[in-house]
Amino acid sequence: MLRYLLRVSYDGSKYYGFQRLPKLPSVQSELEQAISKVFKEKIEIKGAGRTDRGVHALDQCVSFDAPFEIKEKDLKLAINRHLSEYIHVTEAKKVSDLFHARFSVKKKVYEYKINIGKYDPLYSSYYYQPKKPINIKGIKKASKVFIGLHDFKNFVSGEHEKTISRIYKIRIMKKNNILTIRIVGTNFYKYMVRNIVGAMLDYSSEKVSINDLKEMLNNPKKKRQLSTACPNGLYLVKIYY
Repeated sequence: MLRYLLRVSYDGSKYYGFQRLPKLPSVQSELEQAISKVFKEKIEIKGAGRTDRGVHALDQCVSFDAPFEIKEKDLKLAINRHLSEYIHVTEAKKVSDLFHARFSVKKKVYEYKINIGKYDPLYSSYYYQPKKPINIKGIKKASKVFIGLHDFKNFVSGEHEKTISRIYKIRIMKKNNILTIRIVGTNFYKYMVRNIVGAMLDYSSEKVSINDLKEMLNNPKKKRQLSTACPNGLYLVKIYY
């Protein structure tokens, strides 16, 4: 058996998330069907992580074991022929048998995009469009709270054995009327990025204080939940191994 890594981009608005679901379109299902057609047997993939319904990816990664070798360039072309226009393999690469798309990840980069200009219905699936003006200085100030190693239990949905992660960098960028929040970290749990962005937006609109945010990180057992940013503005931008 040979192991391959695929780098994949997709329009999350056309799927019910990455994870395979019965009778509903998902990125995992479509990829597995396409790869299985190429190798003429059932193939299951391992993803670097699960994106929620409506979340987009520029660089999702998956790994799988294949029964025989196909040249990397030819494999990429063959899989893409069986995919819809909403998902695309950008790279196919042979990797070590010890490689795992999820467990080998060193860091991930997410971006959250906000349209701060006039509402545009064409943006509805790809940007968050707030009804009120956003305090960019407030977002920048709140972002500093999350840098470093923290227990993000209050910013994660569902039950997890551990919720500790390191955020290396949060950068706020504005180009024309698009505000981009870039978050770089080791690992991200369910809704974690959206909850961090939601908390930053809550601070910028004076719903919470900096001390409130710090308390949520320093005392993870004391439960508190703030806003969760909508999924359509979120992009998985890059995965590093």
